[in-house]
Amino acid sequence: MHDEIVDLFAAGADIVQIDGPYMQARPDKPRAFGLAALARALDGITGATAVHLCFGYAAIIHERPPAYSFLPELAGCACDQISIETAQSNLDTSILETLPGKRIILGVIDLGDPAVESAETVAARIRRALPYKRPDELTAAPDCGMKYLPRDSAFGKLEALVAGAAAVRAEAAMPAPR
Repeated sequence: MHDEIVDLFAAGADIVQIDGPYMQARPDKPRAFGLAALARALDGITGATAVHLCFGYAAIIHERPPAYSFLPELAGCACDQISIETAQSNLDTSILETLPGKRIILGVIDLGDPAVESAETVAARIRRALPYKRPDELTAAPDCGMKYLPRDSAFGKLEALVAGAAAVRAEAAMPAPR
């Protein structure tokens, strides 16, 4: 994996993301050797890297736990960013306090439902993370891949994502009320 990451950056990639579905689904083995494998994959890498902890495709895996079984362990990981799913699971975002110095790619689009959420719903999902991360430490994103959604639904969800993120960004730039 290390060599592939090197090749991706050499080819011009801005960010390389590693997906770690088994870190969440089966956390005992990653605790035993997964972090070491991740460290080896990222050893000496100078480009921006992210790790995505996946709950599984929402179209296939319908139930989500309310918390990650493997997340604080990534605090010492060499990756720059951690991608998590919070929309469908309604994740308790206080867990973000355990990841100082990490940018969070915050999943705020529910991929288990083809209905397009409103921009305000997306903004509310982003705001849930603000007590634990500054706005400049967050990147709003879909929970995971959108391949099982109809194209119109996926496009509408991305429009809501952009509008919701813009609303929160505008609020963050406003002076605090007196």
